[in-house]
Amino acid sequence: MSARPETAPLLSLAERAESSGFASIWVGDSLTARPRHEPLTLLAAVAARTSRALLGTAVLIPTLRHPVVLAHLVATVDRIAEGRLVLGVGIGGDTPTNRKEFSEAGIPFELRVGRMIEQLELCRLLWTGEPVTFEGRFWQLTETTVGPSTHRPGGPPIWAAGSSEAGQRRAGARYDGWFPIGTAETFGRGWPIVQQAAAAAGRDAGALTGATYLTISLDSNADRADEALNRFLGAYYPAPPEAMRRVQACYAGPPEGLVDWASTFVAAGADHLVLRFVGEHERHLDVTAGLAQDLR
Repeated sequence: MSARPETAPLLSLAERAESSGFASIWVGDSLTARPRHEPLTLLAAVAARTSRALLGTAVLIPTLRHPVVLAHLVATVDRIAEGRLVLGVGIGGDTPTNRKEFSEAGIPFELRVGRMIEQLELCRLLWTGEPVTFEGRFWQLTETTVGPSTHRPGGPPIWAAGSSEAGQRRAGARYDGWFPIGTAETFGRGWPIVQQAAAAAGRDAGALTGATYLTISLDSNADRADEALNRFLGAYYPAPPEAMRRVQACYAGPPEGLVDWASTFVAAGADHLVLRFVGEHERHLDVTAGLAQDLR
């Protein structure tokens, strides 16, 4: 987005995040909707430069890839990361740029939910390293094996995005965590639904991870922080910034107010906070690292 495609600064930033005590490092996904590096390829490089932090996708659109190719990619990165990989996944929001991206990849946009469910089911089977015979709605395999298997038996944890009730129930019934981008109030209303869906499916609701995705603009001058946030959202999304701020968790203001704001998500049940900075990544990283202990 800032016309800086070099990867060396990104890898240095990842090392800096880990040495500053952050628990995880995340990369977003797009083929054509916005300019960014392919996430699993980039995370493979990050995995080779780090040793402790979880490495995740925030979020991967799995439907844009063939499931056999995706299973192979994920297993390889998980091996390089020695089991530190987390797959944040989503179906892709209904926007003109996302619809265009699906069209360019030859994927029917209207079928993206069913395709994602089946695809991730198939990936989990392939991650065992055993031959897979599969007869689904979208894919059929006969005695297909993908190697290597994942480092972590059963594959990496899958955290599903989505703030709709259907998305919440899907996360609880099928996956290992819920990873929305909405407000603390949205999280507080949705987290019990996720847990109820897990219990109804015979799963351990207490084992699920509640994660959330927060966009941060820090400046001692609140107006300047606000302007930076609006510029970022306006460049990132095909919608007015004020519309995005109503449905996404965004903080713009002085650093000393961040802990109180972020603590509302912890109170709502979130135990993993993913921070997206609006720019000046090194400065934001250093400032938030100093606040992390207060959040813990």
